[in-house]
Amino acid sequence: MSEPDVSVVICVYTEDRWEDILAAVASVRTQSYPALETLLVVDHNPALLDRLTKEYKEYKDFQEVRVFANAGPRGLSAGRNTGIAASRGEVIAFLDDDAVAERDWLRHFAAAYADPRVMAVGGRTVPIWASGRRPAWFPEEFDWVVGCTYRGTPSGLIQVRNVLGGNASFRRGAFDAAGGFATGIGRDGDKRPLGCEETELCIRLSRARPDAVLLIDDRAVIHHRVPKAREHFGYFRTRAYAEGLSKALVARSVGADKGLESERRYATRVLPAGVVRGLRDAALARPGGAGRAGAIVAGVLTAAGGYVVGTVRARRGGTTFSVAEIQRELQGEIQADIQGERDG
Repeated sequence: MSEPDVSVVICVYTEDRWEDILAAVASVRTQSYPALETLLVVDHNPALLDRLTKEYKEYKDFQEVRVFANAGPRGLSAGRNTGIAASRGEVIAFLDDDAVAERDWLRHFAAAYADPRVMAVGGRTVPIWASGRRPAWFPEEFDWVVGCTYRGTPSGLIQVRNVLGGNASFRRGAFDAAGGFATGIGRDGDKRPLGCEETELCIRLSRARPDAVLLIDDRAVIHHRVPKAREHFGYFRTRAYAEGLSKALVARSVGADKGLESERRYATRVLPAGVVRGLRDAALARPGGAGRAGAIVAGVLTAAGGYVVGTVRARRGGTTFSVAEIQRELQGEIQADIQGERDG
């Protein structure tokens, strides 16, 4: 099977991340396995849209950088759906706007798609702490709070229930089978809920295509910036609560058995081991041991509280989300615009 063309989608929303956005794009353009195209999707920010359009205006080659406005409602899910519709690669990869990919990131993704059953491949996300080092109290088991791979994630090339959206790729056929990312569940600036849209999509995909294989290859590495505001316990607690809210929506959509399948192992094996490790470090007078143990307990209780609240809201119909189909009409309009630019 020939190696697939890969489109890379980077969703952006704020000029505060200007330098990060440029770095993310640069990391894609220097891949050892070249991307077919890099698509920047701007989430309802006309100033940023204009600035990025000017920044990359010299790249008229279709294989270079293209800038689009989010064609759907505000939020990360609709931005990703816009990128999918505008892309032309057989595989669509997603990179966070505040992350940089290692040189062989796309090479590892592309290699996995030699198996036609593979519908999605994710990678490993490593935190870059703004303060220069991990806070002593911050448990590695909760690195998902800052969008990174957490302790307890299986290593190597392994089949999984879901990939994580900030460092992931999907075969185009996955969206044909299952639809796009659900709106109303994913990140919208700093509003809640803040995640799980990729989890919901992956479970939906597995139901639509029972033969689908979803993988994580921990050699596909990106480095994700963690700003100082997210190094504090207040953010940790808020994000854990939001995760509970989001997990309740996912469970409501796909059922608790699938929606919480991976979380049960995490809660019954990974987290208790983390608490024991923290208490042991505290007994040995190692820095942060007691704080890490306490943070794990607090994180579990806070997420559980969010899940209860989210479940009640979902049952009452107060919080809903919808699954988007990738609009072929939108794709046609975007491609026509691109062709017009090239002809002009």
